[in-house]
Amino acid sequence: MENMKKNKTEENKNEQARVDEIPLPEVTFATFILSLNTSALVHLGELPEPGKEEPVFDLNLARHAIDTIAMLKEKTKGNLSEDEQALIDNILFDLRLKFVKKAG
Repeated sequence: MENMKKNKTEENKNEQARVDEIPLPEVTFATFILSLNTSALVHLGELPEPGKEEPVFDLNLARHAIDTIAMLKEKTKGNLSEDEQALIDNILFDLRLKFVKKAG
């Protein structure tokens, strides 16, 4: 039993070491919005949830992610570059269209 615990602990350490090696993108407004977009797409069933083969469909969580992006758009009005504004506008349009199709 003790040997099994050691093996499990070692497996967890090895897995964490592999995760730590994955480079993360620079944190910018665009990467943050793209992250929320990905979350919404997962909840709309458009992308599989990480670690799962089958898509997950949850309209409430999708709506929450979309509403979060909309709130950020409103709160950052006048403070975004043209590219950032275009990104957030295009993502919201696309997500809202997908949401209506899934909900209807």
